[in-house]
Amino acid sequence: MGRVTSGTTAVRGPASEGSAETVATVEHVLHGPHGDLRVRVYEPAAGVEQVAGLVWAHGGGFVHGDLDMAEADWVARRLAEAGVAVVSVDYRLVPAREGEALTSGGVRFPVPSEELAFAFAWAVEDSGLGVAPDRWSIGGASAGGNLAAGASLRLRDAGRHPRSVVLAYPVAHYELPPHPGELAAKVAAIPGGSFPPANVRAMNDNYLGHTDGPDSPYAFPGGQDLRGVAPTFVVTSDSDGLRSSGEAYASELAAAGVDVLLVRENGTRHGHLNQPDTAGAARSIARIIAWLAVDALVGTAHEPPYEAPHHTEGAAAR
Repeated sequence: MGRVTSGTTAVRGPASEGSAETVATVEHVLHGPHGDLRVRVYEPAAGVEQVAGLVWAHGGGFVHGDLDMAEADWVARRLAEAGVAVVSVDYRLVPAREGEALTSGGVRFPVPSEELAFAFAWAVEDSGLGVAPDRWSIGGASAGGNLAAGASLRLRDAGRHPRSVVLAYPVAHYELPPHPGELAAKVAAIPGGSFPPANVRAMNDNYLGHTDGPDSPYAFPGGQDLRGVAPTFVVTSDSDGLRSSGEAYASELAAAGVDVLLVRENGTRHGHLNQPDTAGAARSIARIIAWLAVDALVGTAHEPPYEAPHHTEGAAAR
């Protein structure tokens, strides 16, 4: 995974409205596996008990998103207010598609996946945040959930188990699993639909940079060997075409012997953590806080009859 070091000294940022007395932010530039990697750290204020740590990745279809969107900043601040130190990762984005054609060059898998795993190692080993190594979890939303799920396999194979994995409405599969009738009806009622399978396939091909499908289990962990993955919490959006992926992935984890909790957030659509004023977003944040802070909710990473394979990835493998 390489040497984990902090680069330029971070600059403290202003707290958002309502959190000025409870959350401090500071940014670091790490010497990452693919060059400079920016992370923003959210620390609970003095006097707030620090209960856990979380390395977090925002969503955006692999091509959009930043550290200031609600799914990154609002989520991190709410967690920090509850005593969770958060490292929000500004991973590299892949280029947007131009019509039907894939653009050539640019960032592709495995770059963002490797950057998230690297940031986790930095948080545990070098961040100096005072969180015990066995209290760090990894997580993300939507495309960031894909990165977190893939990174959890990387970490398992490297013998670096996080305490847990937190996935919000993730895209875990290369091919979107079929929608059950109830979900199909909800998706059909959304103007313009919600993540048609062909669109999901195009998004995922763009992430890979080709149309041949993944050649590494870390790209899309759905359908892979999930034995020995850390305990995982999956929260899905109710009316969301990607819900079938989150639900299928939770089932696959359980079948592999992984302790897993699955919650469908009622009355929400995809990306509901980007809507901080809604009841669904507030409920999901409360659930994530409970998962990270209450040990009784989280099991253990069970020892599997498993030998880590040797994978080649991305352009080097092609």
